[in-house]
Amino acid sequence: MLYASTSPADKRATFRAALASGELQLVPGAFNPLSAKLIQEKGFDGVYISGAVIAADLGLPDIGLTTLTEVALRARQISRMTDLPTLVDADTGFGEPMNVARTVQELEDAGVAGLHIEDQVNPKRCGHLDGKAVVDSETATKRIRAAVDARRDPNLLIMARTDIRAIDGLAVAVDRAKALVDAGADAIFPEAMVDLSEFEVMRKAVDVPILANMTEFGKSELFSVDQLAGVGINLVIFPVSLLRLAMGAAERGLDTIKRDGSLNSEVTNMQSRARLYELLDYEAYGSFDRSIFNFQLPAS
Repeated sequence: MLYASTSPADKRATFRAALASGELQLVPGAFNPLSAKLIQEKGFDGVYISGAVIAADLGLPDIGLTTLTEVALRARQISRMTDLPTLVDADTGFGEPMNVARTVQELEDAGVAGLHIEDQVNPKRCGHLDGKAVVDSETATKRIRAAVDARRDPNLLIMARTDIRAIDGLAVAVDRAKALVDAGADAIFPEAMVDLSEFEVMRKAVDVPILANMTEFGKSELFSVDQLAGVGINLVIFPVSLLRLAMGAAERGLDTIKRDGSLNSEVTNMQSRARLYELLDYEAYGSFDRSIFNFQLPAS
C-alpha cells in the first residue's frame, strides 16, 4: 500500500534475469514516483531515472549541476513506489574513484536495481549536445572498477555508458566498450549511436547486454522496439518522454487560461480525480484506516 511490496534484492535478481532472457526490456523514464506507478500499471518492464529529468525538475540544465544527494533522494522516492526494477543515471559517478564507490553504495541503499556511469569529463553535459569531452580509457575503466568493487549486492547492475562515439567515431567506441566490459561492466550504454547499423556493430562487439537510448530530439533516430530487438538490443529507455509529454500539456493548459480565461476546453484532456485516486489506490488506504479505527465513541 504505502510502498512497493518487492524488496530491492528481488528487483535486482528480476532485472538480471530479464536482461538474460533475450526479450527486449522496455523501460520508460519516470519524472516522479506517481509516474513510476503509472509505468508499472501499464505493464512495462522497468523504470528509468534520468539525470536530465532530475536536473530539469530542479530547473537546471543537464550539465553536471545536480549532486549525489539529490539523485539518491529521487532514486529512493521512485524505487520505493514501484515493484519494477529501477535503473538510475549516475552521471560520471560524482567525482574520483572513491566518490564513485560512495555513489554506488548510496544508490544501492536507495533501492535501485542498476545504475550507469559514463566516461565524460566531470562535470558532464547532456549526451546529445555538441561539445562533449571524454576521459581517457584508464580513467574510464577506473570508474567502472571502483563501482564494481563497491557494490555489496552482486546483483546490482553496473552499466558503463560511453559517449566517445560522437567525438572519435564508432571504431573507438567499440574499443572503449570492450575495455569497459573487461573492467567489469555488466552492460553497455553506447550513447548517441547514429543509425541502427551502429547498434548492430556494438551488439556484435561485446557479450553483455546493450542499452538503446530512444530520446526525442537527439542524435539517434527513433527506432521502433521491433527494429531494436532485431539487432539484439536488450533494453531500451525513453528517458525524458513522460516529462516532455507532461510539460507540453501543462504549457498548453496555461496558454488556454491566458487565452480563454478558463480551462473548460481542457478538462476532457486531464486525468480525472477518480483516475488519480485509482492510481494512488485510495481505497487501500481507506480500508486500512477502517480496519484500525473501528471503535465506537461511548454515549455521553
